[in-house]
Amino acid sequence: MAAAFPGPVKQVDGEPNGLTTLLKAALPAVPGVNLLPGIRKSPPEDFAGLSYARTGVTATRAGVERYADVCRFPRKDTVPLPYPHLLAFPLHMAIMSEGAFPYQPIGMVHLENVITGHRPIGVGEVLEVATAVGAPRAHAKGALLDFVTTVSSSDEVVWESTSTYLRRGAKPAGDTDAGLVIDNSPSGGVEWRLPGDLGRTYAAVSGDHNPIHLYPLTARALGFPRQIAHGMWTLARSIAAIENRLPDAVSVEVAFRKPVFLPGTVAFTDRADGGTHTFALTNPKDRSPHLLGRATPA
Repeated sequence: MAAAFPGPVKQVDGEPNGLTTLLKAALPAVPGVNLLPGIRKSPPEDFAGLSYARTGVTATRAGVERYADVCRFPRKDTVPLPYPHLLAFPLHMAIMSEGAFPYQPIGMVHLENVITGHRPIGVGEVLEVATAVGAPRAHAKGALLDFVTTVSSSDEVVWESTSTYLRRGAKPAGDTDAGLVIDNSPSGGVEWRLPGDLGRTYAAVSGDHNPIHLYPLTARALGFPRQIAHGMWTLARSIAAIENRLPDAVSVEVAFRKPVFLPGTVAFTDRADGGTHTFALTNPKDRSPHLLGRATPA
């Protein structure tokens, strides 16, 4: 996976402060403030891309175990497959908060995610994390942006992902992308009851404090009737349900469909066909999909 665009890689030192970055991300939505240098957004047609990187990033045992507990992975000496997304997420937010990035972070919709693990990553392993995003692509409902992350250990690429976000509104030039298609997805299955504080619990371990996930009041302020689960939690919880049946080198594709309101109940099911697992998280009442996914050997 690679994002082709001109420009240098910006090195980020230390551990980015998630709440500070979130505050900066919210400023472009404030009238008047959004005109200030450094906050004012550049036109989408001028955006060629940005790339950020962090070195010396450690998957600590405490952090991995908190994540494993929230997402229902077993505690092991290797990190759960989706865990490196947490190490990259501060870079996603830092890029979105740049004035050169053409869209306000608030209102970006996480539409799809593809993760490829080339080998298990050990707890305590020291990593380099790099994220790049190129020019927007056309979508029926607006613009798509692919945040491509590479995680390396001693110059060996061990994990990759592409997080695709949708910005509703004007479409950039070019062919419209229909997005990930997963045919004949299953539905029904085992039901999971999700508590109302799940968004706050996941935010505490992931650093993703988007208000739509926290409380009914903060979610309503952004157009939701009550708080919703993080898409990356639904992805992680789904992978946790089948991770003991997946190979060490694996690629997982998911499409996020309808939001999961909290508290709430969802149904998970998985169908294995050879080496491929097709899985889904659905509404148990009408079987409408919250998440559709596919896992294949890498």
